[in-house]
Amino acid sequence: MVWISRLAITLSLLVCASCAQLKGLSKEGGEPLADESAAQQANASPRKNGEGPAGGRQDPWNPSLQSDYEYLDLNDLSPEEQLTWAAQGARGEDGDIEAGVDETPVNIWNRIRAGFALDLVNQTNPRIDSEQKWYASHQSYLDRTFGRSALYLHHIVNEAEKRKMPLELALLPVVESAFDPFAYSHGRASGIWQFIPSTGKHFGLQQNWWYDGRRDIVASTDAALTYLQKLSDMFDGDWLLALAAYNSGAGTVMRAIKKNKAKGLPTDYWSLSLPRETSMYVPRLLAIAKVVADPDTNGVTLVDIADEPYFGVVELDSQIDLAQAAKLAQIDVDDLYVLNPGYNQWATAPLGPHRLVLPLPQLKVFKEAYASTPKKQLVNWTRYKVRQGDTLITIAKQHKTTPEVVQEVNRLKGALIRVGQQLLIPSSYEGEDFYSLSADNRLEAKQSKQVGGSGTAKVEHVVKAGDTLWDIAQDYKVNVRKLARWNGMAPGDVLSPGKTLVIWTKSGVQQTAKASSPSIKNRQVIRKIGYKIRSGDSLYRIASRFNVSVNDLLRWNSINKGSVLRPGQRLSIYVDVTQIN
Repeated sequence: MVWISRLAITLSLLVCASCAQLKGLSKEGGEPLADESAAQQANASPRKNGEGPAGGRQDPWNPSLQSDYEYLDLNDLSPEEQLTWAAQGARGEDGDIEAGVDETPVNIWNRIRAGFALDLVNQTNPRIDSEQKWYASHQSYLDRTFGRSALYLHHIVNEAEKRKMPLELALLPVVESAFDPFAYSHGRASGIWQFIPSTGKHFGLQQNWWYDGRRDIVASTDAALTYLQKLSDMFDGDWLLALAAYNSGAGTVMRAIKKNKAKGLPTDYWSLSLPRETSMYVPRLLAIAKVVADPDTNGVTLVDIADEPYFGVVELDSQIDLAQAAKLAQIDVDDLYVLNPGYNQWATAPLGPHRLVLPLPQLKVFKEAYASTPKKQLVNWTRYKVRQGDTLITIAKQHKTTPEVVQEVNRLKGALIRVGQQLLIPSSYEGEDFYSLSADNRLEAKQSKQVGGSGTAKVEHVVKAGDTLWDIAQDYKVNVRKLARWNGMAPGDVLSPGKTLVIWTKSGVQQTAKASSPSIKNRQVIRKIGYKIRSGDSLYRIASRFNVSVNDLLRWNSINKGSVLRPGQRLSIYVDVTQIN
């Protein structure tokens, strides 16, 4: 049966994880393994949207190869959790492993090869050769990457075929994220297709506290293929140029073409002067396609993946607690998160989407159970009586939700609430720890992981208004990229006051750092606002209006005391919303 092949994938991932541990991986990310270092240094390009350290090829399941991405480390998981993360599906509908004759349908690799259209035979270049050798010499990397792809690859191939696109593109997530749905780069790119926030929004991928469409397998695949189609049209059907533009931006490729035209030079991909990252990006895709096209010649084996759907999609009309959804589908909640990585919290977003991706055999099970479940049981509701001093922000924080959710649920037109008022607030059925793959719990697991040897100490820093990762890194004398990595962030991410950061410092640095930290007034409810300067405004007048100091305004906006303020100019101000006049 098909489940037998899925079980083989699961076991292969566990064996790979054990082998990785036996090789003695370093506990702190950033340094390549000795046997892989040379290949990485020679071939690797940093991630999209920014330069990274040498050896930029990433294996999300190998902590000693981390530099640009932030991933959940397989070695952090128990054997049971590793099974969840592997290609889930070694169970029949009754939950037992099915034995008997192997009736696995046609392997998906044959279908992918049949859809190759980038003329791989005639694509020859030293850059491709170098990348191809790397893949061919790293069987365990391929096992882990394609093991994860088993859940998603059939869907991607289907969608690409519907659009008559080259099926080499179905392998692009190998290059982008190693098929890790929780991949996050230093350039703030997320998901298997590595969308940055702005591009994701442009292609309709919602991003909020509840949900990040960049990690939604269905939504992000649709957006990525749409984006690639548009780029192909822009470059007259030249897929290599389209791929280069997907990595570096259409403007970068157009400027390179214009420069070559002015010099009378060819304008094909191989002739253009492009950023180093992009110059390796396309060869890397062509290399993995060549490996898939002929694994025997390359001396590798590909994980068995049946050419049939792994999951189905069900559209719901209201919010549902993911613990309840897992219960109705008769699957583990972690399995649900792996198929629905777009959901950050314990439930689907109140305002949607409410789409659930479920293993195909469980789709009918879920639909039947859902149909007989009263709506009021889909989400747990807490009735809260407003007390003196409460604000929507404090109430939302107390119940681990957002002010916007409280407003929407209770049909509040503004932020004004009165003492004694009754509010309905959605809350989770289970304790926080139950939702182990929620964004908060993934972060907690990362922050709890020991970094460095016995000479390092863990320090917790509570972010204050005006703090930046750069400033904090300077204060604690640590590398800003490491600081970001320890906390599942990118160096350019904006910090929210009140957020707790974990910092691993050398002994003795902690006290020095605390003493040198910026002295910012301790505020209870801080929010960043944008203020548009009006005629007649002065720094003193603006500072007084928002109950902050002039020095704060200068520091937050990187301006000098003698700077001239112009009407229309915008200032960033961190205010205590309970203290604004």
